Amino acid sequence: MSGACYLGIDVGTQSLTAILVEAQPAEGELENRASRIAARVSVHYDTELPQYGTVNGQLPNEDPAIGRVPPCMWLEALDLAFRKLGTGACREISGVSVSGQQHGSVYLRPEAEAVLQSLAPQQGLAGQIEPHLSRAEAPIWTDSSTTRECEEIRRELGGATATAELTGSDTFERFTGSQIRRFARTEPDAWARTAHVCLVSSFVTSVLAGRLAAIDHGDGSGMNLLDVRRLEWSEAAMAATAAGLRRRLPPTCAPWTVVGSIAPYFVSRYGLPASAKVVAGSGDNPCSLVGVGVREPGEAVLSLGTSDTYFGLLKDVAVDPEANGHVFIAPSGHPMSLICFRNGSLAREAVRDRYGLDWPGFDAALRATPPGNDGMMMLPWFEPEIVPRVARPHVHRLGGLRDEPEQAARNCRAVVEGQFLSMRFNSAWMATQPRRLVATGGGSRNRELLQIAADVLDCRVESLEVTDGAALGAALRATGQRLPPLPPVGERGPAAEPRPEASAIYDAMMPRYAEAQRRAAG
Repeated sequence: MSGACYLGIDVGTQSLTAILVEAQPAEGELENRASRIAARVSVHYDTELPQYGTVNGQLPNEDPAIGRVPPCMWLEALDLAFRKLGTGACREISGVSVSGQQHGSVYLRPEAEAVLQSLAPQQGLAGQIEPHLSRAEAPIWTDSSTTRECEEIRRELGGATATAELTGSDTFERFTGSQIRRFARTEPDAWARTAHVCLVSSFVTSVLAGRLAAIDHGDGSGMNLLDVRRLEWSEAAMAATAAGLRRRLPPTCAPWTVVGSIAPYFVSRYGLPASAKVVAGSGDNPCSLVGVGVREPGEAVLSLGTSDTYFGLLKDVAVDPEANGHVFIAPSGHPMSLICFRNGSLAREAVRDRYGLDWPGFDAALRATPPGNDGMMMLPWFEPEIVPRVARPHVHRLGGLRDEPEQAARNCRAVVEGQFLSMRFNSAWMATQPRRLVATGGGSRNRELLQIAADVLDCRVESLEVTDGAALGAALRATGQRLPPLPPVGERGPAAEPRPEASAIYDAMMPRYAEAQRRAAG
């Protein structure tokens, strides 16, 4: 390798992925260089580390609300990933950063900091660190056992809207604050032995740097503990969460902070240069923004998958008055929004299958029907919806739309238009009109879907297929610069420009859609 190399490590739900990005030599400064993926390795927890007994990356439990992981599994996966990379790749690394599954937390005893500073390269990480965990299992984002704690914190902070105004989000079961409160309440002795609370990203970053790392604003904003305007821990939120929490939390830091050089453990064991820098880790959602090249307000990402997710950069902090959306902090330091719509491809597939179509047939139906669908609309809540909050599934057909075979094409267009009208209506609180939307996920290859999105949202939509976007984003962040100078690496697909005549039709439909949602969602 002839250019500087940066390593991104994504500690995901089912696997740990490491991507090495090389800045290829070119004329001029780093900003003018191209980037390429020099190496990619992955460790699948269930199959490659079966001794931990995980299923889909987490420990089985009779209670489906419990989502836990042994942190030592992540440590063993980290060792294995470096072995797979090999010394040839490792010795080229100039910087490293971590993406961690957001909201997960790890708890350490007082002596853990000294242990991190003196890791022996002759032994693996897991065996050295495990005795210094105050909690053997880490709750992750799949854990929904904290409804009581969410209600208690929300009440202490003055309700859902007040909580969101302070921390960027209402309390949610998967968020770290409620998990900490439950731990302190149900395991008081273990809580008393806890000296340090880490997130997944800051825990792995601490191991890489051989010292306790700060929690960056991006991952910290997914805890219901960070004041998203002042970018520091909220005294009110900490008091509402657990006694003695303040002294257990590390400081916060800007996402581009260099926390130190790589620990001697990795220099001796895997051959990394002692000069390699460790940049503060962040959550997988903020890192994914970087992975697809979103850097400035006015740019957003539309992930078209099983669920549809809309997230992007804001000029200023804006909070959803319905407390359904989230505001995190992006790696650039800008506020970033995130809204998740559960009925994504799930709803599109339900309509496709209802009328016996394949995807080409579904696309043909979209082409055969006009923008606006002659006033026929659908609220496609085939499953309980997250935004807006709909507890029971129910599909609403309006404007003469019926669930009949002769209206198959009308239903295909109605489900797609309904999804993007919902996205437009339920993102209005962001007060930022996107000028460019990057589409990812399985649906991003569908040109007809992209055209409807461009027309409804009135902005250019580009598709970009990025594999392991969170790990790639972490690698780009490992340069340690506020705006990563290296371009993202991905395969570009179709793009769509808004058509003024179609956008005008959807502008006129918005009041009808808004009233329909208000009535249907209560």
